[in-house]
Amino acid sequence: MTIFQTYDPCSVPMGRRIKIQTVGNRFVFMTAASVRHAKATDEAAPIFKYVGDRAKRKERVFVCGFTYSGALGIPSFIIPDAGKKRRRIQPTPYRLEVMEKISSAACGYGFTLLSSKTMDINKVWGMGLNKDSQIGFHRSRKNKSKGYEYVLEPSPVPLPLAKPQQSRVLQVSCGRAHSLVLTEEGVFSMGNNAYGQCGRKVIEGEIYSESQIINKLQGFEDRVVQVACGQDHSLFRTEKGDVYSCGWGADGQTGLGHYDIASVPTKLGGDIGGVRITQVATYGDSCLAVSETGELFGWGNSEYLQLTSVTETTQVNVPRHLRFNVGKVKEASCGGTGNAILTEEGHVFVWGYGILGKGPNLMETAIPEMIPPSLFGLSDFNPNICVDRIRCGLNQFAAITNHGELFIWGKNVRGCLGIGRMEDQYFPWRVRNDLVMVCHIVSQMFRLDLAFLPTY
Repeated sequence: MTIFQTYDPCSVPMGRRIKIQTVGNRFVFMTAASVRHAKATDEAAPIFKYVGDRAKRKERVFVCGFTYSGALGIPSFIIPDAGKKRRRIQPTPYRLEVMEKISSAACGYGFTLLSSKTMDINKVWGMGLNKDSQIGFHRSRKNKSKGYEYVLEPSPVPLPLAKPQQSRVLQVSCGRAHSLVLTEEGVFSMGNNAYGQCGRKVIEGEIYSESQIINKLQGFEDRVVQVACGQDHSLFRTEKGDVYSCGWGADGQTGLGHYDIASVPTKLGGDIGGVRITQVATYGDSCLAVSETGELFGWGNSEYLQLTSVTETTQVNVPRHLRFNVGKVKEASCGGTGNAILTEEGHVFVWGYGILGKGPNLMETAIPEMIPPSLFGLSDFNPNICVDRIRCGLNQFAAITNHGELFIWGKNVRGCLGIGRMEDQYFPWRVRNDLVMVCHIVSQMFRLDLAFLPTY
């Protein structure tokens, strides 16, 4: 049951200025005098300190969603202790115990990669579905010549680094059945390479199960600083701002001017030729790029109106400049059917098809629409709140504010939103804890939270 407080405008004395403030699920109407009184009361209120002076913030990893592939890294969900039932879905954030400080996480189709910037030999961990060796080769304990097709807990992924105790892992990214690992020594790929998405020659009939191949990519003119996996393609951004791609190109997602596969990372041209790109984004078969001047570019699949603003073509094979008139773009994110951008002012715009975040009445749009900032906590009492980062899953969206608050919306496939219920979420919904990072795709989600822990 929902209770709404309403008001009769005729009951308000003439000449008084009214302010409307949302508190929880209620609307509170305040005169100027009551606003001053509330502010004075708030300033005079006592402050209760529940955390000690020596408390430190410690990063923790939380998971939610579908458990049976092992992607959440909690073995007891799948193989429970005696007398307990298997847990098919974890609908709320559940803490994942990891020894290292995790700096990057990525979710694929039923599998997950975690990485740390540690100088230890073990820097990357994988769990979940591994039928294409997308999280590396994990040797069976019973038969040393065999590998596991499912890994139920975070397990080290050895990388062929020249200096394993001197090189750091900077980022991980996951696609449908392949993965990329960005290190200080370069980019490494593993998993399915049927379309060249791992950046190496396609071998007809290659068996990917129990493969020990981890490929170091070559051919970049300068250092790669960002990697991004689509479903079956890969994007690479270099220090100079160039973008390279390889993999499946049937929807134009490689951006190379054709619809064939590409097994060698190749530099993109089109409207980003000569433009310094500061961020690339892809998840499904659509791609976005942001320039250092805040301009937005896109290519790939446009069946869900992603690129309809510049062309009626549903497959766009070269980068196009998207002139949306929303101000300077700070960050872009791609989903399977919908996209999101974050402006320098901290405003979130969404477009495409599906649950976009403005309620059930907006299910498709070719022009970005702004999600009201009040849905992310902006109010007269919190005037400095704005969105700082955004992420997309295939059919989900996430936003993190400058106060570290996480908001989630979209299709709640197998509880992947972590909101404690199974219904889809049509508006941004706040999830507890301070957030550093969030990644989600298909039916699982990972969160890296900050929590206070006392030290003695």
